[in-house]
Amino acid sequence: MKRIQLAMAVLAALFATALIAQPADCPMHHKAAAKAMHQSAADCPMMKNHAAAVDQRGDAVMGFSHAKTTHHFLLSATGGSIEVTANDPKDEASILAIRSHLTAIAKQFGEGDFDAPMMVHETMPPGVETMKASKAIRYEYESLPAGGRVRLTTEDRQSIGAIHDFLRFQIEEHRTGDPTP
Repeated sequence: MKRIQLAMAVLAALFATALIAQPADCPMHHKAAAKAMHQSAADCPMMKNHAAAVDQRGDAVMGFSHAKTTHHFLLSATGGSIEVTANDPKDEASILAIRSHLTAIAKQFGEGDFDAPMMVHETMPPGVETMKASKAIRYEYESLPAGGRVRLTTEDRQSIGAIHDFLRFQIEEHRTGDPTP
């Protein structure tokens, strides 16, 4: 009986230590200890591994390097946009790959096919089910000087909310720092 009590005490101590050792924004972290630590998700080993995996899968699915490009996910009153540009405006290979990928994304999303974000994130992003069902959303590709953009626009309030949920998820997952009003 004493062995069981001792084992339980040791496990409780290990669990408490693990909670205190995790950074504030880490999904495995306890909120009370988070306030005392004032650390960010960037310090969380789980988040670092997740971010690296998203980058790796993203590079494979999109066909260009996240390190050579910049993503922006921008919200607007009528929906928003996905913008990708090459960091080097002379990097023709990245620019062509960006344009090819975003052209395909505009077409796929318009057909209700959201497999690409699912493959990158290994989860269906928020808003996708509503976006799939909506016939009111327009997905329009346009070239930018060093890349491209897909505009997601609609007049439908429910669809705008779904687009915003989707884009906010992308902002967080791709760590773009874009505003999320």
